[in-house]
Amino acid sequence: MAMREIRVVPDPVLRTACDEITTIDDKVKGLVEDLLETVDADGRAGLAANQIGVNLRAFSWNVDDEIGYVLNPRIVDLSEETQDGDEGCLSVPGLFYPTVRAWYARVEGIDLDGKPVVVEGTDLLARCLQHECDHLDGKLYLDRLERTVRKKAMRELRERL
Repeated sequence: MAMREIRVVPDPVLRTACDEITTIDDKVKGLVEDLLETVDADGRAGLAANQIGVNLRAFSWNVDDEIGYVLNPRIVDLSEETQDGDEGCLSVPGLFYPTVRAWYARVEGIDLDGKPVVVEGTDLLARCLQHECDHLDGKLYLDRLERTVRKKAMRELRERL
């Protein structure tokens, strides 16, 4: 297991959709160990594989004292009810902007044994599940911001680079 370095914008891996995991081998098992160790730090709610430079569909979460992972996650249900709160990202350090997300989210995937996994939650966990699935599709939370807010965020980001 290893605490892995977080990739930050403008690293192109963050804008690349991740590949499905087709074989669960030692490489994938090591990836999960690294995701779990790296997410287990203060201020970290979730971590997608591409944030540590691996182009595979996997993420870990650390919400409300629960740490877990899911392989090949897909959002299968979102509530119509929304939440609007500041969101940040380890790959976009220091920026927090109001981001509208579904209040409830349900993700389905598999575990290291290839067995089905369901992760569902509200509030912060729902936000985390949506955020990490976006990462695996090559999207950042900045892409979801309202147009004028996104312009402000991108300007602030350029000033930091």
